[in-house]
Amino acid sequence: MTTEEREVNTSKSSKNAYVKNKKPKFRRQESWRYKRVTDRWRRPHGIDSKMRKKVKGWPASPTVGYQSPKATRGLHPSGYVETRVFNVEDLAGIDPEIQAVRVAHTVGAKKRFEIIATAEEKGIHVLNSRKTREDIEEKENGDED
Repeated sequence: MTTEEREVNTSKSSKNAYVKNKKPKFRRQESWRYKRVTDRWRRPHGIDSKMRKKVKGWPASPTVGYQSPKATRGLHPSGYVETRVFNVEDLAGIDPEIQAVRVAHTVGAKKRFEIIATAEEKGIHVLNSRKTREDIEEKENGDED
């Protein structure tokens, strides 16, 4: 990746971060009032609902105007395009400059170790490798005892 492409990649993620900072946290109506009502967004439907009517002073509802820029939409916060990997062969078509991989949760420990080792050899960023690395270190330390 050239320095220009790297700058574009970082500017995308910073632009995305800027847009996300301006976006409010959309909360479910009355979730601040009742403990039984979760914060998770649900669209208000009531006939007298202030939120549905967009009354001034009530929280904002998600609209198309809050959408992130097309260039950054769907990117991982690190700026990489996320790709799910199920086996070592899936790493063949990965571009390490643009893409990062996430090992699928259905993959077992043995194959997961192989995938991560191959990815590190190829210089591919693995997004969910932290826990696996800790497991590897524990196994190595456990064998020495």
